[in-house]
Amino acid sequence: MKTQILAIGGAAIPEKLDNLLLIDYFLRQTGKPCPRVCFIGTAHGDNEAGRLRFYSGFSQFNCRPTHLPLFARTPRDLDSFVLENDAIFVGGGNTRSLLAVWRDWGLDLILKKAWQQGIILGGASAGSICWFDHGITDSIDGPLTALKGLGFLAGSNCPHYDSEAQRRPTYQRLVGRGSVSPGWAADDGVGLHFINGELHSAVSSRPKAKAFRLEANKKRAVETAIAVKRLIPPRFAP
Repeated sequence: MKTQILAIGGAAIPEKLDNLLLIDYFLRQTGKPCPRVCFIGTAHGDNEAGRLRFYSGFSQFNCRPTHLPLFARTPRDLDSFVLENDAIFVGGGNTRSLLAVWRDWGLDLILKKAWQQGIILGGASAGSICWFDHGITDSIDGPLTALKGLGFLAGSNCPHYDSEAQRRPTYQRLVGRGSVSPGWAADDGVGLHFINGELHSAVSSRPKAKAFRLEANKKRAVETAIAVKRLIPPRFAP
């Protein structure tokens, strides 16, 4: 069974909904003409604005969107609710709180089962960090910190690499020191597509957006650019 995760650096569902190329790409990976896709907004406390933006964005495609509430009335049978989907999309926010709530509900184990059964997982920011061994997070006030993730994907992850000034130097420092494992960084608008645990491709909805692989060498981080494919709106595609 093929496993897939699309880890997006940020801006997957922009406020103006004027560029949804990454969402289109995400849904196409299901291979279904009308996939059922579930939104999990735990990282922002099931905030209504985030949920509405999900429905506004995903409803522009031929899919069946739904959402999983964990701060209101939660479905009794979480296994069935999650596993009936073709795709799971996780919103941004507080990654540490997201992981704590998921583990309390046992959702981390259900999502692993979904992933192993071929349901594509994805998300932006917290919805990117959570799948890796480690991530760089602003969940706690003050300097950015390292966080242990679910470990579905080996290595570490840093989103918002171009849009938040402290992301790049913090990630470089933590990788160089060995505080987090080597990993991948993504600018806003870049999706890192992993298949069977390996990076398959990097795709972008923004011109000049970049992605990088970071490794440690003599207590310093070595940053190597990853080739990024620019996504083209269908009406302009050859």
